[in-house]
Amino acid sequence: MTGNLFIISAPSGAGKTSLVRALLEADRNVHLSVSFTTRMPRPGEVDGRDYCFVSREVFEEMERHGEFLESAHVHGNYYGTSRKWIEAERRKGCDILLEIDWQGAVQVRKLVSGTVGIFILPPSIDALKTRLTGRGQDSIEVIERRIAAAREEMGHVKEFDYVIINDDMEEAKRDLVSVIRAERLKLAGQLARHHELIQALI
Repeated sequence: MTGNLFIISAPSGAGKTSLVRALLEADRNVHLSVSFTTRMPRPGEVDGRDYCFVSREVFEEMERHGEFLESAHVHGNYYGTSRKWIEAERRKGCDILLEIDWQGAVQVRKLVSGTVGIFILPPSIDALKTRLTGRGQDSIEVIERRIAAAREEMGHVKEFDYVIINDDMEEAKRDLVSVIRAERLKLAGQLARHHELIQALI
């Protein structure tokens, strides 16, 4: 049984990272794909856990060798998803979660059938601005650019299978866990996992 491949996307400030962390704590059967990136680590980020931080030269070399399932240029930096790791983990039956933007989602859906897309929305633009300002990491000019980029990203929401509005973190977490579990319980997957049991029962 090949594991599911989930994509979770959201504009900056929608709470995606916090929701992903909560999901991984709630469901140990979901494995997060750690993306490669050329951007500098943010405070508290750890290489190999949050991202694999590499130089632009290394990233471009990996891209030339076809090592990425998808790659994208976002806010002046490059991001990429390891093809080999995902294929190996899915063959083991593990469910994989990709935390990527809509551009990467388009690339992955073209290559991998049955990919499940989940988009996280903020409850309002004002809430998004408050969250971005609260980080205390960016200037007003950078925040305004991020909001403009967020509006463009949110225009792609209709390309996804599920939409979660992150107004209340606990409710959004329950929604995300429900999506993962519902996908596992679909007939085709259950027939593959429990073939002998189901045959005996029917």
